[in-house]
Amino acid sequence: MNSATPTKLTLVLENYIVQSAKEYARAQGTSISKLVENYFYALTKKRGAQKSSIREITPFVAKLKAGITLPADFDYREDIAEYLEEKYK
Repeated sequence: MNSATPTKLTLVLENYIVQSAKEYARAQGTSISKLVENYFYALTKKRGAQKSSIREITPFVAKLKAGITLPADFDYREDIAEYLEEKYK
């Protein structure tokens, strides 16, 4: 399915990453949404396809990759619930 209709996406990120991304986006004259869209596009474009008009992935965006492996049974919803429960005690 190929749709040009924008779709809302919720991401859970560390606050310092969001703040750094906002500063970077502002300095580049773009939005975080556009940065994420371009990054996902670059990750998923087919090999051998013509060069796109997006920029190469910058070192900053490359650093956003966590490089961690989570257990197969990891439930992020449970993790968030525990965090919020502790936060609002």
